[in-house]
Parts: sequence; structure tokens; C-alpha cells
Amino acid sequence: MKPNTRRNALASALALAIAAIALPAFAQDTTSDTANPQQATKLETIEVTGSRIKGADMATQVPVVTITSADIEKTGLTSIGDILQQLSSSGSALNTKFNSAGNFGFPPDGSGVGSGSATLDLRNLGAKRVLVLVDGIRWVNESSASGVSAAVDLNTIPASIIDRIEILQDGASSLYGSDAIAGVVNIITKRSQEGAAANVYYGTYNNRSGGQTTNADVSFGNKGERFEFFVDFSYLKQKGIKSSDWSQASAECVPGTGLANCSSGTPTGRFDFIDPDGVEHDVTLNGPVAGRPSFPADYHDFSTADRYNFATQNLLLTPNERKGVFAQTRYKVTDSIAWYARGLYNTRTSLNQAAPEPIFLGPGAGTGGLADTVGIDATNPYNPLGYTLDADPANGNFGLFARRPIEGGPRRYSQDVDTFYFGTGLEGSFGVGDHDFYWDVNYANGNNKASQTVTGTYNIAHIQRALGPVADCTGPCVPLNIFGGPGTITPEMLQYIQYIEHDTSDNKINLWTANLSGAIVDLPAGPLAFATGYEHRRYSGSYQPDAVVVAGETNGVPSLPTSGSYSINEYYLELNAPLLKDMPGFKALDLSAATRYSDYSTFGGTVNNKFGLRWQVFDDLTLRGTWAEGFRAPTIGEVFGSPARFDATLQDPCSAPIGDATTAANCATLGVPAGYSQPNSQISVRTGGSETLDPETSRSLTWGAVYSPGWAMDTAWSSKLDFTLGYYRIDLDDAIQAPDAQTQLNRCVASADLASEFCTGIHRNATGTIDAFDNTLQNLGTIHTDGYDFSVAWRGPESDIGQFRANWSSTYVASYVARSESGAQEPRTVGLEVTDSAIPRLTSNVGLGWSMGGWSVDYTLRYISGLREDCAGAAGFPICNHPDEVAPNRPNGTHYLPSVTFSDLRASWKLPTALDLTLTAGINNLFNKEPPICVSCSLNGYDASTYDLPSRFTYVQASVKF
Repeated sequence: MKPNTRRNALASALALAIAAIALPAFAQDTTSDTANPQQATKLETIEVTGSRIKGADMATQVPVVTITSADIEKTGLTSIGDILQQLSSSGSALNTKFNSAGNFGFPPDGSGVGSGSATLDLRNLGAKRVLVLVDGIRWVNESSASGVSAAVDLNTIPASIIDRIEILQDGASSLYGSDAIAGVVNIITKRSQEGAAANVYYGTYNNRSGGQTTNADVSFGNKGERFEFFVDFSYLKQKGIKSSDWSQASAECVPGTGLANCSSGTPTGRFDFIDPDGVEHDVTLNGPVAGRPSFPADYHDFSTADRYNFATQNLLLTPNERKGVFAQTRYKVTDSIAWYARGLYNTRTSLNQAAPEPIFLGPGAGTGGLADTVGIDATNPYNPLGYTLDADPANGNFGLFARRPIEGGPRRYSQDVDTFYFGTGLEGSFGVGDHDFYWDVNYANGNNKASQTVTGTYNIAHIQRALGPVADCTGPCVPLNIFGGPGTITPEMLQYIQYIEHDTSDNKINLWTANLSGAIVDLPAGPLAFATGYEHRRYSGSYQPDAVVVAGETNGVPSLPTSGSYSINEYYLELNAPLLKDMPGFKALDLSAATRYSDYSTFGGTVNNKFGLRWQVFDDLTLRGTWAEGFRAPTIGEVFGSPARFDATLQDPCSAPIGDATTAANCATLGVPAGYSQPNSQISVRTGGSETLDPETSRSLTWGAVYSPGWAMDTAWSSKLDFTLGYYRIDLDDAIQAPDAQTQLNRCVASADLASEFCTGIHRNATGTIDAFDNTLQNLGTIHTDGYDFSVAWRGPESDIGQFRANWSSTYVASYVARSESGAQEPRTVGLEVTDSAIPRLTSNVGLGWSMGGWSVDYTLRYISGLREDCAGAAGFPICNHPDEVAPNRPNGTHYLPSVTFSDLRASWKLPTALDLTLTAGINNLFNKEPPICVSCSLNGYDASTYDLPSRFTYVQASVKF
């Protein structure tokens, strides 16, 4: 299904599913609510996420998870991103436990690393396929000075301003446009407040040194006959935790493998060259040497024992400080017209850290840049050989030099991000005959501006000059001693070869919307309701790396500037028709349909439709379902993203020793020299966007049931009981992503054919080292996923011993399959840990609660089923606990990650005093459960997107209202 300006909406496919998805919920609308006339009055003009039609009947038309501000407080978490990531249907997403800020490089979609951000993934389809709204209006995408992102940073929205969060996990492109493939998150902010309130919070990781979190907010508001307003000031500071504080993260680069997978970029250096007699040497210094070392007396053959453990310099938790102010007001111009305005300013400072930056020189460096051509001249005063090392890959005598100058300190990536948002509009209603109509016009502008400062990085052009002919090293140039070992690079040398990197980026959105809804005509079963509207959006974004980076002279990860913009005009129509009402077996039967036409300045037009059926069998049971088309337009980073580099951790199948004879023969056919050994576990791949990308398209089906039995309402043992059960299926075509680099490399070697589609873009130099690997974006193929949701929510009656409550929500992922256009299956699937993310088969949350008077206690269990992963660099070590279990996505054997259950406990007490004061204390990860070891994860030996930090977290909070 390709978007096309000539496509006719009426020609799109018609499909319908009976029933609906049941969403894992903190709270969920049920059919029993419609029987309450007071509730119906309250909902009379409410717009529910998932429908543009206002009215009480729509509250049960779509399945919506509702998380209230009280639910947010019960988690004990201070980031909305962290809270939403605990949903059973949430997948792996970015958070502040990630410490990659550019030391690995840049992802292919041009989005940047997102340092310090927190995003949301639903249905394991990625954060860029989740639409985030604030008060029904799109929010500005994140910026962290490393690219132009397609996802929203939820840390730009303070938790203290949120009244509730509504989550729709259903295809909603016909209602909201692009990005709503996996679902929609609508964050509803607070409109008013009686008087003032203040909250202070302090939490700490009891088993770690660091990570203390301080949070405070002060708010005030009021509400009159014609006005209401709310103002909030918020502050949060989260301190970092060093990886060295946890033995698993710091003892070994890959847990259970010693130094085998650590870096050859060591403080004593690795020196691979051929002497004038034709003898190849691969040596390292015995220890620090003052002045010029003597070869070969001061050197020994390089071995695993000489590798450098970079893991100790990383962070388990990145420091993050945020300050925000939010204000909202609403004024009734007339009895039927209201004006509103809201604004937000949020500023963030964050930090990521990596080990001192290694310097790799010569053809074996495999960077694909200037470093691969850098040799060492005979006149360099510290050269112990007396002859020049020529970096010519064909005729030179130089293979690789690797030195980690610890004198320069660790790499530190500091981000400053400012978020500005302003929105205003008019809302009103009018009547025509017996029908009411509702309208609104809105304007919003959002801007994320980010700057990043990087210290501890080097100018490779200056290094080349400092190692070249000493006669050319004049002016500020200082001859460089990279041979003497730790401590021999002087401050003067560092001053010449180091530089402070400055990068910037921004992301902007500017939009206008107008909507009208109401009832057209009365049908026998009720009014035929409609909603229609127009939306104009303009996105613009840019990323500007440092001038040294743009010039290709950085020793770090190169990248080029990115900038672009595009605009969209959209029109939509939604109808809801009641077909039957108050008949045997049909308490109500409603049919809904929606269509949306979108015209993009970048690729043209597309029409997407949605159909739904809601069947209320009787008061207690509702069946509902949807079939929807969806699409996602390529974003600025995906279309305009300039070439950059990502240093992927890959295992070269052609690296000696090769245990399989067929693989060895294939490597020889590909031109790999016998005895070739991969010099570094990181292989540089070329990433970037493409202007030839097509939009993604999807089809989604949901069906399920909501059962709220009347026999469990207002009884001696229950005041309310709800069951939900649902099924979802999403088929995504023309998925925009890059091929998995490890899988492509494995398939290239297996093909033994340089002309094969898998070897295209992969190039090796004469030493066998991969020095070019094209991993740019493409419309890779298809993604299919389906599964089930189940939840039970029970609330007991109030009694002399208090009121009890319980809820249980689970998501079971039946399948997840991604295929390239050739039909080859990509490695990511259910039950597998790959590329620092996982798709657990079953995720389940159980909550138990009790309240009495001013007391409230909540206990939560969070279960994540077991996973498997490729042993990769752990192959051959005991930690690879199933070495003989081999599959296409686990060619090096299998490592099992056991299931994990985390426990959280919270208690609060509202003091019986004139002062409205509530004290709260809680413990997350009550039993100090450590995450399972991950041997394929790139940092810290565990999957930070799936599991808690390895520590108990204790917090206290005080809240007062005036």
C-alpha cells in the first residue's frame, strides 16, 4: 500500500473486527459506567483519546488505559518515561540508565543518541511509532545535540503538571495522522487547583554509591465562575552512579569472559607492523618508559591479558537535572465560548561518560577515515624503530597502532536542553434544533534546543602532524610520544592534540488545528454523530556537529550536519452510527468509521481509514473491535540525516581461530588472509538517512471484551470487578530501518560471494580488516506482531478494617517477525535479547492495595519472563550455558537469561491535623533483585531498557496543601 495523491478514500479496503483490545491498565473505562447518569453528565462534552467525537457514549467506544496523578505517585518514580515503561505492553526504550552518548556513534535514522531523554515504546515497534499528545495536541520531538529525533522526550513534561494520562494502543492514523501505528499517548495537564500545594521527594539507591534523587514542586491555582488557572514550578536532580560501583558492570567488558572482549586500545599500546626483514610483530610495551623505549627489549607479544577493561569508566545511571515552569489559564469569553492558553519552559542538564578515548591508527584501525592513513615518521623523536611506518594498506609496513591515552581523562558528554512550548485556542459550542455541536481552533508551537560539550576527545589531523616528519611539526605542534606508555604524554602534547567539541541541534513543531463535532441526524437507536477537522503542521530540525568533526579531523565518531523541514495539510472525518439499542442480546450496537487525507510536502498524499464495532451485549458485557490502516512518514532525520558512523560491537566470522571448515573456506573466497584476527570488537559502520525512503504503512486488527459483572458490584465482598481480554495484530510494510549489521555480516560470509546482496557495502582492506560497512536506512521489509492482553481489576467494599483493592495486567506476545524484502528473517523476535533490547514472551504486573482513614499501602509485583541471546563474544566461555543450541539468530550458541520479578512497596499517611499534610515512604525493588547478566549488551552487562538497576531504591515524600 503506497501513499498516492490520486488514491480515493472510498476505494480503500473495508474490514471489520468484532470486539476490542484489552489494554493493561491502571484504570480502564467499562460498560457499567454508562448506567450512572451523574457520570454521563460529567462526560457530556469530554473528548476521549481514540475518538474526536465528544460525548458520554464515546467513553466506552474505544479501549483507553487511564493513569491518574494518584497512580503516578504510587509508583515512586519521578520520570513519566520510567512510569510508562512499566506498562506490560511497553517495549524497550531510552531512559537515563543508558550511558551511550556518542562514544559508539550514531544510529542510522539520524535521530541521534538521545542522551538524558526518556521515550516510550509500545508493542515493541519503537518509540518513533508512538504518537505523543499533550492535551490532544502533538508535542515537540526531543533534541540532545546528536541528531534530529523522531521521538518525544517524556522528561520534557514534568510529572507534577499531569492530571492523567490516556493511552490508546490501536492504529489511529485516521484520527491523528502519522506516527500512531503502535498507539497514542495523550497527557492531560491540570487546569486548576484550589489554593497552593508543595511536594518534596528524596530517594536513594541503598546498595549503590550515588543515584540520589531530589524532587520538589510548588503549584497554585484557582477557579471562578468564568476563569480557572494553574501554575507549577518543578525541580529534579538525579545524581549519577559509576559502573565501578557494581562488580558485574566493571569486572569484565563482557561478563564471564575475563579480558577477552576488552579493548586492544591499551595505555601501553598495541603495535602491529612488519620490520625490514619481513617479520610481522604484534607487541605491547612492558610498562612505562621515560623517553624513547628500546625495541624489542621493552616489548612483549600482545595477548588477551594486555587488553584494557573500559567498563570501569562508564556510568550505571546518568546524572540529570531538570527545572520547569508550566502555566495554564482558561477564560469564558461568553457562556458558550472559552479561550485558553498554556505555556511550558523546561531546561535539562545531563551527562554521559566513557573511558578515555583510544587512538587507533593505520589500516587496521578500520575507521574508514583519516586515522586509517596515519603513519609514524622515522624522525619522530620517540619512534623506537628508526624507520618510518607507512600506512599504505597495499604496500606499507604498518598494520595497526592502538593507544589509550589515559592522561587525557575520560570522555564526558554534557548536554544542555531547553524546551519551549506555547499553545492557545478557542473552544465553543452551539445548538441547532435538538442537537449540540462543539468546535475548537488551536495553535501550538514547540521548540527543543540542545547543545553538547564533549571533553577528552582528540584531533586526528593534529595527531598525524605530531607523528609525521618532525620538520613539519612547527608552531603550536608538539611531537607526540605514543610509545612510552602511561604518563608519558605531557600536558603540552595533550594541549595540541585535544580539543573541546561543541555540537548543537534543534527540533521544532508549528501547528494549527480546527475541529467540529456533533450529531447529524437522529436514528432509531440514537443520533448519528460525527467529527471533522483540518490540521496543518510544519516540522523543522537541524543538527550541527563541531567544525573539527565536520572536517573529518576528529578522532571520535565522525558525522556531518543535518537540516530539513516539511509540512502537512490534513483533513479527517469520523462517524459513529448506533445500529441497535435495547433489544434482546443487543443492549447497544454501534458502528464507527473514520478517514483521513494527508498531503505531505515530501512525498505527496495518502488516505487512511479505520472501522470499529462496539457491541454491548448486556449491561455487564461489551465486545468491541477495530480494523485500521496506518502510516508513518519518514522524519527529518530519516530523510535528511547526513552520513555518520556507528562503532558496532560485531564478531567477524572470519577472525581466527575459525572452528568451521566451511566458514574458513568462505572467508578465503572473500579474500580474507589466513590467520587474520579481528583487531577490535568494534567495527565501524556507515549510517545515515535517505531521500528515497517511502512511508511505512500498516494494518492493525484488535478485538476483545470487557466484562464488569453486576453480581460483583456493591456486594459484601466487592464494590467493583472488571475483566478485560483482547487480541492485537499489527502488520507493518516498508519498515524504515537498517539491516542488523551482525546478521548482514554473517550472511555475507555464508554466501561466499562479494556480489551477493548481503556483501554489498562491506569492504575489507588487504589485512582482512573491514574498513567500510554501509548500514544506511532503507525500507527494509515487513514487521508482523500479534499477542494478547488480559487484566483484572477488583475493588473491595469499605469496611471496619479498611478497603482492599487488587489488579493484574499481563501482555503475552505471540509473535514478532521482521523480514527483509528478500524474505530473510531479521534476528529480533519474541523471547530474544538483541541489540540492548528484548521482547519478553510474558510481562505481568500485580498490584495489591489497602487504605483506611488517612493510611494507604500498596504492593506491586512486576514479572518479566526469561530470554535467550546469542553468546557472541562469550562463546567458548562457561557463561555461555547452552553452547550447542544454535539458531540463525544465535549462531555462536545460546545464553539464557532467567525470568525476573521485582517487588515495590509504598505506604502513605495523611496526618489528622489542620494542616493538609501527607507523608509517604516506599521501597522499589524491595528484595534487591539484580537484573540477569546479558553477554551481548553493549554496556554494563545488562539490558537497561528492560530491567531495574541492580539495587534497592528507597524514597520518602511529603506533600502539603494550603
